Amino acid sequence: MPTTLRVRWLGRVRYAEALDLQRRLFSHSNDNYLLLVEHDHVFTAGPSADDANLLVDPAEVGADCVRIDRGGDFTYHGPGQLVGYPILTLPGRRGGGLAETASYVCDLEQVLIDALADLGLGGCGRLRGYPGVWIDLDGAPRKLAAIGVRLSRGRTMHGFALNVDTDLSWFERIVPCGISEYPPTSLRAEGCAAIMPEVVDAVARRAAARWGEGSIERADVAWRHRPSDLSAFSRGLGPGPVEVAPPRSRARLTQAGVNGGLDLADRKPAWLRARMDLNDGYLRLRRVMRQHDLVTVCEEAGCPNIFECWGAGTATFMLNGERCTRACGFCLVDTRQPGPLDPGEPRRVADAVAEMALDHAVVTAVARDDLADGGAGAFAETITAIRGRSPGTTVEVLVPDFGGDAPSLHAVLDAGPDIVNHNIETVARLQRAVRPSAGYARSLTLLARSASAGHLTKSGIIVGMGEDDAEVDAVLADLAAAGVSIVTIGQYLRPTSHHIPVARWVPPASFERWRKVGAALGLAHVESSPLTRSSYHAAESAAAVPLEVGGRPVGA
Repeated sequence: MPTTLRVRWLGRVRYAEALDLQRRLFSHSNDNYLLLVEHDHVFTAGPSADDANLLVDPAEVGADCVRIDRGGDFTYHGPGQLVGYPILTLPGRRGGGLAETASYVCDLEQVLIDALADLGLGGCGRLRGYPGVWIDLDGAPRKLAAIGVRLSRGRTMHGFALNVDTDLSWFERIVPCGISEYPPTSLRAEGCAAIMPEVVDAVARRAAARWGEGSIERADVAWRHRPSDLSAFSRGLGPGPVEVAPPRSRARLTQAGVNGGLDLADRKPAWLRARMDLNDGYLRLRRVMRQHDLVTVCEEAGCPNIFECWGAGTATFMLNGERCTRACGFCLVDTRQPGPLDPGEPRRVADAVAEMALDHAVVTAVARDDLADGGAGAFAETITAIRGRSPGTTVEVLVPDFGGDAPSLHAVLDAGPDIVNHNIETVARLQRAVRPSAGYARSLTLLARSASAGHLTKSGIIVGMGEDDAEVDAVLADLAAAGVSIVTIGQYLRPTSHHIPVARWVPPASFERWRKVGAALGLAHVESSPLTRSSYHAAESAAAVPLEVGGRPVGA
């Protein structure tokens, strides 16, 4: 069976996040990946790098500096540079000795040399004794691409950095790769006008030919390569008569290839009509919530399953207030200026869990980018409070991305939740249109970090926003590779005319098919149906996962 190479153009990604995602894919996945990114300014170095080759204090020039487990000396990554991380299982190579590593480096160099030739930049090749890709070999050699890799037990990580339109002055702050006699250069400096998407395409094609036997599965985020792309979203001033998404989200959807959508007045199919049922369980739980002055995402996000779930005595508590600092294009939660934190909220959640005698409690929160820890402290305090009042209750946390901050995430993980849930929400192509203050790579990294820390990990996808079924398959593959065990998939329902439109009603057969796709990819459980939401059947989903999945048995 041909090997498929999963190529992911992830846009601008912090180096530390890309590194942790790489490490998870390297050590816990058998799939072949090529991650293609740009980084913010960062200097990296192998363990034997000479400190004298770092000529500035990185903090003074606005850069990070990271020591990593690859060969080589100091190098630079930054905007305008294509960085590629091939994470491959090389056939017939079970070790990581010098000869095998040299052979792999030669393969990697050839991929870039061939791609550059495809872009019209001839005369590129190898310079004896100097790994990488060079130009003007018979004149004054200049370095176009640096290479630094790790090969262990036939598995690769790290990779290459190809200067496309890089600000070459940054290399003056280091001795690049310990080489002072030959300068770096870029495609633009050498007269090649290829732009980043064209370079990505050329490299992906050549990589697939060498490592994917021609079979490639491609998923790209749609960014414009500016930090401001992770920006606030405005959906207008409130409900109104217009039947189209507001201008900013419409532009982002168009850029992502989504045009048009269903009319807001279109009648839902029969399989999407939730029944209102003011049952005794629902009324009792509502009284408990009001008594303890608590907020639930069930109400704030307009969940269609509220009567069923509350009737069964389950609800998702929402921390840190009811106002979110982000405004994703699909979400109904209030986005006005958030208020101060309520220090008594964790205790009141624990009291409600005890009063309801819950076997499984789900705790989420609005995004709080205004807080130094992104609101992580409230999660940790709530987990601890629930453990104190109801030690037999399993605790599932549905967390935001904390701005990619690893210490904030680990503050939650250290409190010991049974399940860590973070929703990736949609396919790579639609991330910027659907949730512009988040990122596909950032979400995958959070999930990878949680799984690597030994936690049972979960994520959710909303469909019907402009994706196709194959793109959802790709997300499932990425979630499985990142270490996720449980996935929820449900139909997007447009809350108001100021949210992005529904692109399609996804038929029940597609949800059933995704159950099978997820199982084939090794996901322990896929909860997939038109009305599924991230906390739907949460206790049942947790119970369906084998006890050996995750760091400890659920509820232990």
